[in-house]
This record gives sequence, structure tokens and C-alpha cells, in this order.
Amino acid sequence: MLKTATGDIEVTPQLAKQIYKYLLKNDYTDDGDKITQAYHDAKKEGQLAELPPELAVHAEQLFQLIDSVFSDAQMPEIENGRNTKTNLLNANFDKKEFKELWNRINRKAAYAVDFETPELVKKCMAELDQALRVSPLQYTIQRGEQKGEASYDELKQGESFKVMETTTESNHASIRSVVKYDLIGKLAEQTRLTRSTIAKILQGINKTVFDQYKTNPEDFITKAIRLINEQKATVIVEHLAYDAISETHSLDIFTKEKPMMDFSKAGEKLNRHIYDYVFTDSIIERNFVKELDTSKEVVVYAKLPRGFFIPTPVGDYNPDWAISFKEGAVKHIYFIAETKGSMSSMELREIEQCKIKCAKKFFSKITSEQVKYDVIDNYGKLMELVK
Repeated sequence: MLKTATGDIEVTPQLAKQIYKYLLKNDYTDDGDKITQAYHDAKKEGQLAELPPELAVHAEQLFQLIDSVFSDAQMPEIENGRNTKTNLLNANFDKKEFKELWNRINRKAAYAVDFETPELVKKCMAELDQALRVSPLQYTIQRGEQKGEASYDELKQGESFKVMETTTESNHASIRSVVKYDLIGKLAEQTRLTRSTIAKILQGINKTVFDQYKTNPEDFITKAIRLINEQKATVIVEHLAYDAISETHSLDIFTKEKPMMDFSKAGEKLNRHIYDYVFTDSIIERNFVKELDTSKEVVVYAKLPRGFFIPTPVGDYNPDWAISFKEGAVKHIYFIAETKGSMSSMELREIEQCKIKCAKKFFSKITSEQVKYDVIDNYGKLMELVK
């Protein structure tokens, strides 16, 4: 099961096969079907290969599932005990600039989404008519010959046949699959919409678009699910509203659950961070920290712990950084930053885009005008936004 904000999604044989193909294609699994070190390194550096569209809609939950699979790469390295210690808060934590920043961002909020079903149906119909293009069924023809001599293992593994030629052909004719599908039920299950709503969407799309279902049912279903979910996310964000509640985030989130860490990998001691050392998730973050820590405009900054989060319809969202600048040096003294390797919305996963849009609504409603939130990929972009 994949756990989502709207419920559990069953990992069907088809979905499992798609996940396996993704891992295999990118060398994220070895011959023994174990998760490789390459996967963990790529994730740590924020350089994971892009997911295919049918998996991207469940990206966050999918990677949680992959991470739950045991592999030697996940085993903790044996460290020198003299290098491990707790990363303690320093004097920057007590600076008035950090306290003032914290008092502006620590408000909690509840959200509400209010939209009419006809609006969603209309958007989905338009998107399916414009973007749903089903790939024709393909089949592969292999020609070859039996080896003159073959071992028992080759016969057992199906390797006694030597392939001489391979041809891939497509069938563009309108055919009916011998496999029976509950089209409405499948779309309703994967989009968390009612069967009635799905039926209205399918009834409203262009006949030539719907007729593609006969050509390749599986591809039609997969792409329709992705497009409908994208429109659903768009409508949710458009009609999302936050309201502050009396509860606030406690400063205790900076001191809770501080494990022993290997400081031989922590880099140089920092000057402006609330801890002497910060453990980053990628090269982008490491470079960002170096520039923040040497910036004359920055007074204090913090990597926000997971205990600081914003609720959204697609799961809790944890921003990366809180930064306080010198008063008078910049236009926006207080900044909340999300660091991403790509600034292109086309390259951000749909769930990430949705959370970022929700966060922008949260900060514009709950915090003061002095606090600005945005997505950046480097220090230069940050300074463009605050100047």
C-alpha cells in the first residue's frame, strides 16, 4: 500500500512492474533485486532520475516505499566514536533577530477547500481532450535459432535460444483488448473521485479521444488518471484557504530528538546558523549554506526541523530554511526558502508543485508582509527576491 493524504493506494501488479522497471532502468536495483548505493547517493544529492508520469503522481509515497526496502546501503556506517556527538544550539539561537523571525512564522493554521464538482468536471474534460494521447500497442518479434549445445542452466533460464533479429511493430488499428476493465471503477479508485463524477467526465470528452480506449486500454487509464489528478490538484489549490488557529509551533522542535551525529562529515564550523554545524541533503544546499554563512546581509539563519510543517491537502509540507537579514540591508528582512535543484515547474513533481503553491497561500495569509516565501536554487536568486 502507498499511504496518501486521501487514503491508501493499492500497489497492483501493474504498478509494481512500473516501479521495478524504473529502478532497473536507472541501476537502482542490483542482480539480487536489492536497492543499490547508487539510489541512496542520488537521493541524497537530489539527483534522482525523473519518474514516468504514471508514477510521478505518487512520487512522495513511492520513494517512502522504496526507502522501506532493506538493502546493505541503508546500514549505518561504523563511525569513530570520538567524532560523534550531539549538534547543540549556539548563541545565534538567542539573538533577538531570530526570536523576531520565529514569532512571525510559528503560527499554525487549518485549511478548507470549497469547490463545486461541475468546475472540476469541466477542467478535466478540457484537459483530456487536449492532452490525452494514447500510444498504440506495440509487439516485439524475435527471430533466432536454438544453440547447438546448451547447458542445463541455460535451458532453465531460457538462454539456450540465440536471438538473431528483433523487430518492434505498432498496431494502430482500433482493436478491442481481450482483457476486461472496469474503466470507471479504476479511474474512480486512483483519483479518489466518485463513479458518478468520473462518468460525467468521460461522457463529456470528445468521441475521438474516448475511442482511443479501445486501442490501448492500459495506457488510456494510466494517462487519464494522471491528467485528472493534475486538474484535481489545481482546483484544490485555487480554492484553498488558510485560517490561523491559536496553537503555535514551540521552540522545543529545535531541541527534540537530536541524535548523535558524525561531525567528521559536517564541514566547517558555521558563524550565522543557530547550530555550529548543519547537515545538508544535497550539493545545492551545501553551496547555499556556504554563501549564507559568509553573507554580510544575513544576521542568522536556520534549517527548519521536520517539526515545523504546514498542512496541505497532499500531505504536510516542511520548508527548508528560515533567514533573518539585517534591517535596512534588504526589502524583505525575513525569508522562508525552499531550495530546489530545478526552478522549472515542468521538472518539479506535481505533488511538490501543489505543496509549494499551498505554502505561498499560507505565508501570504498567516504571516506579516515582512515575511517572504519562495523557491530558489542558489544564493543569487535569493538576493534578487529580497532586494
